[in-house]
Amino acid sequence: MPNSNDYFAMEVNKLKAGLVQQGRRVQAVIEASFEAIFTRDLAAAQRVVEMDVEIDRADVALEKAAVALLTEATGLGSRLDPSQLRWVLMIVKVNNELERIADVGVAVAEECRLFSKASDLPPTFRVMANSVVGIIRDCVSSLDRLDPELARVVLLSEEAVLAFKKALIAETQKKLVAGTLEVDVASALHDVAMQCVTAADHCTNIAEQVMYTATGKIVRHMEGHWEEVNLTEPAPPGA
Repeated sequence: MPNSNDYFAMEVNKLKAGLVQQGRRVQAVIEASFEAIFTRDLAAAQRVVEMDVEIDRADVALEKAAVALLTEATGLGSRLDPSQLRWVLMIVKVNNELERIADVGVAVAEECRLFSKASDLPPTFRVMANSVVGIIRDCVSSLDRLDPELARVVLLSEEAVLAFKKALIAETQKKLVAGTLEVDVASALHDVAMQCVTAADHCTNIAEQVMYTATGKIVRHMEGHWEEVNLTEPAPPGA
C-alpha cells in the first residue's frame, strides 16, 4: 500500500460516508419510534428495537475502522494532516452520540404499550415529537454537508425542546387533575419528554463537532447563550 496523503484522504472519506449513513439509520429509528406511538402500533415499535441492532453493529465497525486508520498511520511512520485528524476524532465522537440517539428511539418505542391505552394525547406532545425529528434531520444534514450554519440552527433548537417539555408537563398535569388522562400514560409522557430533551442534547453535541471540524471553532454553552472560540484554521474543502 502506498504511503501517501491521498490514501489517507480516501480512507477518511470512507469513514465520513459511513458516519453519514449511520446518521440516516438513526434518523429513521427516531422517526419510526414516534410513528409507532402515534399509531399505537406495537409491531412497529418492536421493529424499532430490531433496527437498533444494525446501528449497534455499525457503531462498533466505525469505531474499529477509525482506530485502525490511526494505528496504520502511526505504524507507517506517517501522520494525518490536521484537518484529517480533526475528521477522524470527530467521527469517533459523533458515532458515539448517534448510537445514544438511537437508544433514545428504542426507549421511546418501548413506551408504545402504555400509549396504546390513551384515547387522546396532548397536542403539545406531537409538536415536541415533530420538533425533535426535525432537529435530528438538520443534525444529520449538517454532518453530511459539513454545514456550520445548519449546525448553529441545531444548537438554538435545544431551547425549543426544553420549552415544549415544560408545556407538555403542565398540560399533562391539568389532564390528570381533570381525570382525562391515566396516571401511567402521564408517566410515559413525562419519560418520553425527558428522552426528547436527551436526544436534542446529543444533537447539540454533534453540531458542536460539525462546527469545530468545519471552522476550527470550539462551541460552548455559556450563561444561556452559545459562544464560539477560534482555536485553529478551518478545514479546507474536501478535507
